[in-house]
Amino acid sequence: MDGTLIVNNLAGLLIITSLMVCGAGKIKSAAKLYAVQSFVLVLIFLALGITQHAEELYLWSATALVTKVILVPLIMLRAFRSLPDTEDLGSMLSPAWLVLVAAVIVGLSYYAVLSVNLAVVAKLKPALAVSLGHFFLGLVCIVSQRNILKQIFGYCLMENGAHLTLALMASKAPEIVEIGIATDAIFAVIIMALLSRKIFRTLQTLDVRALTSLKG
Repeated sequence: MDGTLIVNNLAGLLIITSLMVCGAGKIKSAAKLYAVQSFVLVLIFLALGITQHAEELYLWSATALVTKVILVPLIMLRAFRSLPDTEDLGSMLSPAWLVLVAAVIVGLSYYAVLSVNLAVVAKLKPALAVSLGHFFLGLVCIVSQRNILKQIFGYCLMENGAHLTLALMASKAPEIVEIGIATDAIFAVIIMALLSRKIFRTLQTLDVRALTSLKG
């Protein structure tokens, strides 16, 4: 199978796993599904490295495996274990609407990348469209979810989308770029997890609608 076809197919799988993360009822389930999605991202990096003969992407894949597949989910599970994971606060979008919105986003993203005339992504426009759509799907997750913890996963989805875009457009970027991305993601998740714990201690709920009580 052609390497570019593998990358484009794996990119499609990335959207499917994103929908599963957004639709997960339990935070623990969302964390595990995020680890699965990040592993798909690792496979994309490996396929890109082989296809484009970019040795830098091998380090990217190894770093993403350690940070996104292992460390970030473990940090989330450890930080969230003392918070309630029994109530499903729901979402503003039903699963059917979420799938429809994702399809529209990916479709518009593909239309947007058709005008990109770069040799490096000439055969990878479906994957580039997914990376762009993945970013906006994470934004939809943040806006539509009522559980503060689920909104953190929305940020993680946005970060994965931006990460994939960088890998597609600048596969030979220096390793220091990957280190910066990985460090940024880990510290951002830690900060948001600590803020979530503080909010729960103050309001005794993780419902984002309760934050209106903080208005002065």
